[in-house]
Amino acid sequence: GIGPMTGDAAAYGEAVDNGAKLAVEEINKNGGINGKQVEFKTEDDQADAEKAVNAYNTLKDWGMQILMGTVTSGSCTAVASETDSDHMFQITPSGTAVESVQDHDNVFRLCFSDPEQGTKSAEYIAKNKLATKIAVIYNSSDVYSNGIYTNFAAEAKKEGLDVVAAEAFTADNKTDFSVQIQKAKDAGAELVFLPIYYQEASLILAQANKAGFTPKWFGCDGMDGLLALDGFDAALAENLMFLTPFTADAEDEATQKFVSDFEAAFKGTPNQFAADAYDCVYVIKEAAEKAELTPDMSVSDMSDALKKAMTEIKVDRMTGKSITWSEDGEPTKDPTVVIVQGGVYKILHAE
Repeated sequence: GIGPMTGDAAAYGEAVDNGAKLAVEEINKNGGINGKQVEFKTEDDQADAEKAVNAYNTLKDWGMQILMGTVTSGSCTAVASETDSDHMFQITPSGTAVESVQDHDNVFRLCFSDPEQGTKSAEYIAKNKLATKIAVIYNSSDVYSNGIYTNFAAEAKKEGLDVVAAEAFTADNKTDFSVQIQKAKDAGAELVFLPIYYQEASLILAQANKAGFTPKWFGCDGMDGLLALDGFDAALAENLMFLTPFTADAEDEATQKFVSDFEAAFKGTPNQFAADAYDCVYVIKEAAEKAELTPDMSVSDMSDALKKAMTEIKVDRMTGKSITWSEDGEPTKDPTVVIVQGGVYKILHAE
């Protein structure tokens, strides 16, 4: 695994690492993969592409045969070029950028891609008549945010939604959102779409509240983690909606067992990133068993066998039912929308 174990995005990296470790421990207790025990190791990339490549090289020296990573899109895109050159199988639990996967035949993903999140969000807003005048606040310097925004805008036009303001910020200016908020307010936005991570979203929600701007708020999977942010007033996120493949409040047996085991192991409630990683390891297991992998196979032969197996399996996991994969590495599954109410996430509607 590769992900941000330190730095601004550490909450994502830690969640992925913990979710994967839980799955590996379970798998090993139950006989491993094809009768062999699994070794798992994570390297820190601080959500930085250059550091991610360094982490990849460190793991190669360690003897990595399959990569479950990386966590963030920029790092995933950089590392995918390396795994492609080395012909190593890679599956990302949470890297959403299109080019991370579709430019490389050895790379697959479990999560939604950026375009799908943008498209599904616009479809949901229109279908459920949440608003007609939409503002967007997005990070133009971020691959994840840009990708979602671009596809949201295209689908919004098809759906007859009016994007009355599209206000960008950059990594160098992500603390004061007064200009973006005021423009959205002046444009009469009834709903603000936030295809961004929860750190910036927390500031936007607080600053909008102070400015007396109270639209509906709609985000994507990067919003997961908001309620756990130190010092954040959960009341500011009341009725915030966002797309996610997982909520810890779901009542199915698999989710409740995962939540219980995770809390016992790590003293905290798992988020979507932890669930994606947990499921990702089990997907690797299923594909490896379908492909009849053995540890003495070359990395290249493993990759060839896993690529074929991924297009032949169908899995039911917490983060999606009847998930299948096409040769371009993209999963087919349905998203769920959650809403924040009373300081907790609740399932609003299954697509």
